[in-house]
Amino acid sequence: MLGALAAGGRMVIAPRGDAATVFSLVEKEQVTSIPAAVPLIVNWLNDQAVEAFDLRSLKVVQNGGARLSPELRSRVRQRLGCIYQEVDGMAEGLLNLTRLDDDDERILNSSGTPICNDDEIKVVDEEGGEVPDGEKGELVTRGPYTILGYYDAPAINARAFTADGFYRMGDIVTKGRYIYAEGRKGDLINRGGEKISIDEVENLILKHPAVHSVALVAMPDPIFGEKACACVVLKPSQPLSFEELSQFLIDQKIAKFKLPERLEILPEFPISAAGKIMRRTLREMVEAKLQGEISV
Repeated sequence: MLGALAAGGRMVIAPRGDAATVFSLVEKEQVTSIPAAVPLIVNWLNDQAVEAFDLRSLKVVQNGGARLSPELRSRVRQRLGCIYQEVDGMAEGLLNLTRLDDDDERILNSSGTPICNDDEIKVVDEEGGEVPDGEKGELVTRGPYTILGYYDAPAINARAFTADGFYRMGDIVTKGRYIYAEGRKGDLINRGGEKISIDEVENLILKHPAVHSVALVAMPDPIFGEKACACVVLKPSQPLSFEELSQFLIDQKIAKFKLPERLEILPEFPISAAGKIMRRTLREMVEAKLQGEISV
């Protein structure tokens, strides 16, 4: 909002986030850019109300808060007829975004590159050493708008910063100036030592025609430590069984150890005030169900 106002732009604030409300305003006010979040975008892509409005003024739809899968990014461009822009960052510092003239590979798969040339970024391993280009590690940053520390919190700062003053973003990425996010440090499911990328599996599940939205979460397992549970919201009147989902993923050549080992069908996901799926709540729900099944 501040950026638009600073550039002399006009803000149009929708009273609700449903497709009919938002896109009627796009048509009426000739909106050119929409900043959004994953749950909103998913709902718009699955709502036929979009077809009723003239969206020729719309140039860009941005997503922030959580990574949008490549499958859904492609559908944004096709369904809304605009450029898709991924925005990635946090209040403490470092803002990345894809450029409007980036090639398809970067627009559909990356989290962009820092907005400022003075942003310093490194990708480090668990010991703090910088990994080679193309390798995965934790993203750390230092720059002109990144905080130098949390006020009066030495214990937190000791965990949040490296010895040379880089802020730990908590994101697992592939090294390079363009950020390719693999998920948060806690978003890799460790199945007996095999690491399962949540983003990868969710993107494959989203290709199923019955799936409205999905969240893959870890569930406890006495043998493997963790296994994957697919929490799914279905499109209206669309059934999906665990066996059907497994076969759909196998047909996409997924590695067998990455297959979800439980399916939970939900009417909707718990969403935070910031528009993010509350994965911890989903994990707790699945854990409680498992405990209930054991006690029975």
